[in-house]
Amino acid sequence: MANLIVRGGRPLNGRVIPSANKNAVLPILCATLLTDEPVTLRGVPDITDARQIIGLFERLGSCVEMDFATGVLRVQHKGALNPAAARLPEGMRSSIMLIPALLARLGEARIEGDVKGCSLGVREIDPHIEVFQTFGVEVTPERGALALSNRPRNGRPFAAASHWLDYASVTTTENFILCAATAEGTSTLTNAACEPHVQELCAFLAKMGAKIEGVGASRLQVEGVATLHGAEHDFAEDFHEIATFLALGAITGGEVTVRNARPDQFPLIDRTFGKFGVQIRHVDGWSTSHAPGPLRVAHPFTAYILPKVEAAPWPYLPVDLLPIFIALGVRAEGEMMYWNKVYEGALGWTSELAKFGAHALSCDPHRVITFGGKPLAPATVESPYIIRVAIALLMLAASIEGASKILNADPIRRAHPRFVENLIALGADVEWAD
Repeated sequence: MANLIVRGGRPLNGRVIPSANKNAVLPILCATLLTDEPVTLRGVPDITDARQIIGLFERLGSCVEMDFATGVLRVQHKGALNPAAARLPEGMRSSIMLIPALLARLGEARIEGDVKGCSLGVREIDPHIEVFQTFGVEVTPERGALALSNRPRNGRPFAAASHWLDYASVTTTENFILCAATAEGTSTLTNAACEPHVQELCAFLAKMGAKIEGVGASRLQVEGVATLHGAEHDFAEDFHEIATFLALGAITGGEVTVRNARPDQFPLIDRTFGKFGVQIRHVDGWSTSHAPGPLRVAHPFTAYILPKVEAAPWPYLPVDLLPIFIALGVRAEGEMMYWNKVYEGALGWTSELAKFGAHALSCDPHRVITFGGKPLAPATVESPYIIRVAIALLMLAASIEGASKILNADPIRRAHPRFVENLIALGADVEWAD
């Protein structure tokens, strides 16, 4: 694992062009396996998870032309693929979204080894298995693995299905859509996730000829088609990365502007920044953060309650962004409660904040309170394997004069190419120490 050395106390200023959202890139990469025709993707970020999936394509025998310098991928999965190479990449949650296409093309797939992502609480696979079984997939437990197989029906890999999710899981929703796209008949999903990256996957599949209704809502209807064709797609900017750089500008007392073609996705994010005294402006495709004075928690009009930031499935505040607001709360004068309504135990990392001199109180596995505005000092802290937590710790280090070290900061590389280079361009003094 790699560490980050941060020499903080410098206001960050300037402009940033963010990368694509890995949570859109990865399912769309998986979706390319659903067609034999050429697909061109522009804006593919140079991140470890994307490299793993593209490497699998090459092992399967697909024709792959990837230029990470330009972000352009041309891929064609033509002809018979190599079933011996169809092993899910390990260490990444999104690899489970390869299963619908592998079942469609090969009739079988296996879940084995370490198929997981960030260490965000319990990441169960049962909801995915339930979706696959709903589409008629046979699941056979084996030692250390699950074997999945399906029987084509009238030339289609799956029969249509209706399903109601226990909770609005993003990857489970995407697996349902990937199965339903070429199933025989019309499939319906209730309590579907509707995050921007789910919407982008649906938009890409529509370019391939899929018929999906209800995009952006909690109920999806997918009319299966016999075949999907090739397509071209330009990835949208990652709203996580946009918010992250806006927060970095605010916490360091600078002013950072980030390209943002979808400000319509930001009203709740903007209001959450406002709870800490940070103003967000959206002008001509760019977003800027500005704190007119010291960060300060805004008092609620209702007396005797703590102000709070609640994170849950979209259209709530995205849970992935909660750590960056915890970092702002440590710096801002006043108290703030944070409520993670998705992952149990995902706030355990806040004990690391004490090493900077911060005061954060864990209430239970889902809630924590920051008592901000305390004097902070440089420190060596350790990040769990959670992307935005590593960034939150870096944010605090960047706001404190002196040298700090973020141990195990490698998760950042899973989502954000050129992250450190962008920070340096904004005026930060930061470097990797492997």
